[in-house]
Amino acid sequence: MNKLEATVNTDNAVNALVQRRIRPDVRAMHAYVVQDASGMVKLDAMENPFALPLELQHALGERLGAVALNRYPGARVDVLRKALEAYVDLPPGCALMLGNGSDELINLLSIACHQPHGDPHGDVNADSRAVVLAPEPGFVMYAMSAQLTGLRYVGVPLTPDFALDVPAMCAAIAEHRPALIYLAYPNNPTANLWDADAVQAVVDAAAQTQSLVVIDEAYQPFSSRTYLDVMRARPQDTAHVVLMRTLSKFGLAGVRLGYMLGQAALVAEIDKVRPPYNVSVLNCECALFALEHPQVFAAQALAICAERARLQAAFSALPGITTWPSDGNMILLRVAGDVQRAPAVFEALKARGVLIKNVSKMHPLLAGCLRVTVGSAEENDRLLSALKEVL
Repeated sequence: MNKLEATVNTDNAVNALVQRRIRPDVRAMHAYVVQDASGMVKLDAMENPFALPLELQHALGERLGAVALNRYPGARVDVLRKALEAYVDLPPGCALMLGNGSDELINLLSIACHQPHGDPHGDVNADSRAVVLAPEPGFVMYAMSAQLTGLRYVGVPLTPDFALDVPAMCAAIAEHRPALIYLAYPNNPTANLWDADAVQAVVDAAAQTQSLVVIDEAYQPFSSRTYLDVMRARPQDTAHVVLMRTLSKFGLAGVRLGYMLGQAALVAEIDKVRPPYNVSVLNCECALFALEHPQVFAAQALAICAERARLQAAFSALPGITTWPSDGNMILLRVAGDVQRAPAVFEALKARGVLIKNVSKMHPLLAGCLRVTVGSAEENDRLLSALKEVL
């Protein structure tokens, strides 16, 4: 048998195995693609543009060099958990659990709430599966996690100006009686912070169906409000709410560490499905180091917010560009013109060395839209220069 025949036989065997053993819905999916940002001004992934100061880099390097890589994570993870509890001023009666980024926490919530034969107390959905419900457009992992863990996903469109459609949300909650409801606060990719009364109306509606509400505060370092204040002030009314955050936007996207907090008895149940040793010793030590220098990251967040305001003002002055208020480290733009205009602007910016995110095909409400991460002053200057040239 020659090499070509061997390759063909191997390919046929693999294809047969895939068809037999890999789920049809997984075969139909597209893998999450990370854009190649080599040599680019990288403004596509809501990352903090600032590196650690040089003296902190050296200090962290020495500290990581002393970590016992030959041992599984141990007591230091508990130290990190307690440090985060102090950092957020954990409300009485609440507990906090750690995840390998927010994505893992979303998966753990789906696993914990998965009931393939419907609600055992009689609230049975049309196709019998537990439901995950979220406003759209929103974070793609809510729907993806639901699909991969066997839950049914229901999306409820936002209004045309990306506000929460409270009547539609409440009607969907009453109809589907979801196991999980996600509210990104502020939202991704629209970047806006929904009206506090609107959010509370949805939270109150969820209480009537005993649905678990997940407030996703991934962009909290740049936000003007936090739902944690409500949870602290009204523990009885928010017993069915958990709050999720990440250190990615704090400035540690490469560390992959998220955390979730809520009533202790509820968090304890979800924590049962968490894999052992899900937070590595290196991730743990990096996070502890960052929490020992909060002023550095707070200053970075202030600088990003100032640049956000400068960018929004500059975008508003450009012809054919519409923006919305942002409480995150990103700004949503709509480019006037036909359906090809936004992708054309995206490609033209990319050709000029500036990488942003084309979200124009993610959802009908996002037609003509691009999402821009707020970068450093120099990066934002390059973006504005390139965008003016393109327009």
